[in-house]
Amino acid sequence: MPRFAANLSMLFTEAPFLERFDRAAAAGFKAVEVQFPYEAPAATIRERLVANGLTMALHNLPAGDWAAGDRGTACNPARQAEFRAGVGKAIEYATTLGVPQLNCLAGKPGQGVDEASTRRTFVDNVRFAAAECRKAGLRLLMEPINNYDVPGFWLNNTGKALSIIDEAGADNLLVQYDIYHAQRYEGEIAATMKQHLAKIGHIQFADNPGRNEPGTGELNFEFLFAHIDRIGYTGWLGAEYKPASTTEAGLGWLKRFSA
Repeated sequence: MPRFAANLSMLFTEAPFLERFDRAAAAGFKAVEVQFPYEAPAATIRERLVANGLTMALHNLPAGDWAAGDRGTACNPARQAEFRAGVGKAIEYATTLGVPQLNCLAGKPGQGVDEASTRRTFVDNVRFAAAECRKAGLRLLMEPINNYDVPGFWLNNTGKALSIIDEAGADNLLVQYDIYHAQRYEGEIAATMKQHLAKIGHIQFADNPGRNEPGTGELNFEFLFAHIDRIGYTGWLGAEYKPASTTEAGLGWLKRFSA
């Protein structure tokens, strides 16, 4: 049976950040994930997790200035020191929160940076981050993001991510497979997950088009969730979508697929 984690950076955003943990538990979620938990002290977040009986499935490494358009710094040679400092901060939060894995966003290359330099920087950075995570008993994920939603995002498909795993040579480096991004840019979702499950550390989902909740678009989630069970995935499924109205109004899918 699928196990669902609410992404609190996308769901329950009608409420202040810390109240979203309460709302997620009340709605029936047993786990949560957060893109960037750094707006609150880790100890305060841990209190909310414990009070609500929630597991935190993952969070991201710091990704630069999100409001200014940054979507990660890991592939930018000019921001390598910033990236590596962020790794330590993320591990501190993960250790306090009991988070087993961190997600690395590649971001966009700097102005005029060639492909070879971009790739070399990204490989060096994920190799460094994976080594630091290993010391703390954590896994490192990296997430391909489609270039329709985020033009210029460097790590834009599963094949490239798999090749980075091979090149980096870190056994705790895995793919964060987002069904929405993969559907927009690649397709072949079911076959890809089955073929590469051993290198997939976490799965997220949203329907397409619109990036809304299951049942609002073209994807057959009844098939996909059953398929994910059949192929042996045992991790959390991160609900990372934009509610079409309020979060609670769109949670019919959770009741249906958790039964």
